[in-house]
Amino acid sequence: RMEDGRALAALVGWACTTLCLVSYAAAFSQGASLSACTDMMPRHLRVQLHSSNNNYVTVHTNVSFYFPGDKVPVTVRSTQDYMGFMLQARKVSNNEIAGTFIFLPPGSKLLTCSEDGDTVTHSDKSLKRNLSFVWKAPNQPIGDIKFFISIVQSYFVYWAKIESVVVAQGGQN
Repeated sequence: RMEDGRALAALVGWACTTLCLVSYAAAFSQGASLSACTDMMPRHLRVQLHSSNNNYVTVHTNVSFYFPGDKVPVTVRSTQDYMGFMLQARKVSNNEIAGTFIFLPPGSKLLTCSEDGDTVTHSDKSLKRNLSFVWKAPNQPIGDIKFFISIVQSYFVYWAKIESVVVAQGGQN
């Protein structure tokens, strides 16, 4: 009968949609995917991009300059809870990802975008607010850097590439 066919198609369609949403959510909960390495954009669902000059997340370092091989503390502060994030340091000169993270807070893990440990992302969906990291500069000079973070507040709201102030490389003249 025609109605049975339609009902079955509707049921299959619904099951498919539900499974897709569940697998998206599950994938997202494990952290950012490697496809986000370059533009730091979340790849789950149809999220709505908010402008990067948001007013509740800031990325701080307690230094204004660093030397090759230095360990730089990086703090992400927020006035609201968020679920997911992706953090990188990038060269001001050419926007390449630089250095590695050597200290991570709970609920986060390392990702390899261009080299081991050059990116940090969330490892679970727990709500986060203030997080502390330590970034290690490469041993060879790379010039001035900035830290960038993308924040996913919910499945539908995120901010991409919130940036820190420039951290200058010391001793270059």
